[in-house]
Amino acid sequence: MRIAVTGASGFMGGTVARELAAKGHTVFTFGRRHADAVQETLPNYLQWDLSAGVTAVAEVDAVIHCAAKVGDWGPEADYRRVNVDGTRVVMETFAEVDRFVHVSSASVYSGNQTLCNISERASVGNDLHNAYARSKAEAEELVLGSERNAVILRPHIVYGPGDTTLTPRLLAARRLGWLPVPGNGRNLLSVTHVLNFVHAVERVLDSSVMRGIFNIADPEAISVDELLRTVLQRNGADARLLYIPRAVAWTAAVMSEGVNAVFNRQKAPRLTRYLVAHIAEENTLDLSNAFELLGYAPRYSVHGRPAQEENG
Repeated sequence: MRIAVTGASGFMGGTVARELAAKGHTVFTFGRRHADAVQETLPNYLQWDLSAGVTAVAEVDAVIHCAAKVGDWGPEADYRRVNVDGTRVVMETFAEVDRFVHVSSASVYSGNQTLCNISERASVGNDLHNAYARSKAEAEELVLGSERNAVILRPHIVYGPGDTTLTPRLLAARRLGWLPVPGNGRNLLSVTHVLNFVHAVERVLDSSVMRGIFNIADPEAISVDELLRTVLQRNGADARLLYIPRAVAWTAAVMSEGVNAVFNRQKAPRLTRYLVAHIAEENTLDLSNAFELLGYAPRYSVHGRPAQEENG
């Protein structure tokens, strides 16, 4: 199959592109970085800043749209430019391609509902705490409103080899050897190993499913405490966690965001409402749609080995 992957100069897109190429597909990759700045070789790479508009591309059978601006702070316009307008550009560029996979995020689920074993039918787009989540929800509306064949994938907290977000952030957030954490660490999270995500993409490409929305995560949710201790220990850091009551953390986040807004600081505050909401509260996904309709069978966990083998 001939496949285009956007956002290939990033963590998720690059992993998807290299894994698909290793499976024998002809992959065309696109990213905003210059080729010289891409650390690992990508097949048929072309630098493409989506803000530049539609570009000439080779004929392909499928598109995996991974390109996105990710973060929990920053001007709304910056996120919309990439995540909404950029998605529109990709859809226009590949207007004739029948199989379109849009990589979204479980961050789109409305914050005014219980996020426990949440299904794809739950409310989306309301009471969201940052521009990233709002722009991803708007991008989904754009894709769904186009009435084209499109599959939307919603992973949550993607991690794994080459991770540029979770691990670096955890290591940088440690103060005097301690990591302050909102909540009590006992709440469960659905997280997504990047190779499980690649497997989901492969299942979409191999299936007859042309339209639909699917949560994608590891087969079992994990407590915040176990997640953080595993990641820190794997990176040679002491797992010294300092839990902060959720209410205290939320108040601190509101104040931090307020200070940043008043002084127009571009760097994200150390604590945001988005972070508190996603770390101090239950955030688990119902994967039954992916299991039943895609034949999704994730094998990896935070322990870095096939999940089925952990207990054997």
